[in-house]
Amino acid sequence: MISYPSLIATKLENLPIDKQQQVLNFVEFLAQKSTLEQKDIKRVPNLHQDKIWMSDDFNEPLDDSFWLG
Repeated sequence: MISYPSLIATKLENLPIDKQQQVLNFVEFLAQKSTLEQKDIKRVPNLHQDKIWMSDDFNEPLDDSFWLG
């Protein structure tokens, strides 16, 4: 079975230079995106404390007029 890098290299050699550059740009984009996704982002407790407000009756059913217009 042929490996992906070998298959990609074979296909890449047959492309015009401008298309090879596009492939390179895309590969670099994917590598950067992958690096960003791998970073372990820690949640910060209480980061937005007291920044929102929720009504006391938030969990109460809505009036029929809300649904019927």
